[in-house]
Amino acid sequence: MSVRVYTGRHSDRGGAPSGWLPYVPWVLAGLTITGQIIWVLAGEQQRVALTILTVVTFFLASATHAYLSRGFIWTAGYLAISLGFAWAIEAVGTATRFPFGDYTYTSVLGPAVLGVPILIPLAWSMMAYPCLLAAQRLVGKGLATVLVGGWLFAAWDLFLDPQMVSEGAWKWNSVAWVLPGIPAIPLQNFLGWLLMAFVLMWLLDQLPRKVVKDGVPTLMLSWIYASNVLAAAVFFGRPTVALWGAVCMGIVIIPWWWRAWSQPQW
Repeated sequence: MSVRVYTGRHSDRGGAPSGWLPYVPWVLAGLTITGQIIWVLAGEQQRVALTILTVVTFFLASATHAYLSRGFIWTAGYLAISLGFAWAIEAVGTATRFPFGDYTYTSVLGPAVLGVPILIPLAWSMMAYPCLLAAQRLVGKGLATVLVGGWLFAAWDLFLDPQMVSEGAWKWNSVAWVLPGIPAIPLQNFLGWLLMAFVLMWLLDQLPRKVVKDGVPTLMLSWIYASNVLAAAVFFGRPTVALWGAVCMGIVIIPWWWRAWSQPQW
């Protein structure tokens, strides 16, 4: 078994806190998973509340894990980059149609700032954290992390957009070219996600790296992948969405799973 250890500017081993604090991210992750399971079985009104709840708990799971394992300064940087970038690009997107196309948020997701629901930057941030760590674990550092992490993050939207459009969270005012089997979402949206995901991962990868136990983000990324494939294929009757997401996310997830299992230490 080989052990990979980073050295240099990006290397910094984090210490583990004691007492009950290390369990907080696990509790939040458990609440997120439980809420998402209930979401599939719930009615329309309950789904709105559960969507907001699970985004908040997932975000807090990522943020608290980052703080407990990587420290205040790292977490402040991660939150400033992910939340600031997400809100800015969504505000530009709704105002100019670039880079995602012509779309509008509804009132379903709650309060908004300049047309962007507050929940949306939280969703970007919650998922960016495990995607960044998975890419760093799988490919090391540099441009490879940006490409792999960005691809993984953007591939998540193959599940997210069809689901949220069907729930009325946002709508497309015009749809031209589309991916086969995903008729309601313009291809420009997915290409815009990919471009912005590369930029976001590049920014986040500038933060110093710390070698710590990443059980919570590993659990959440694995859950998001497996549960979305199952939900799209079985519960929502969207086999093509399930196939697109399974393949595009799986290109990264499956070798990442193998790396995490075969080399449990860095």
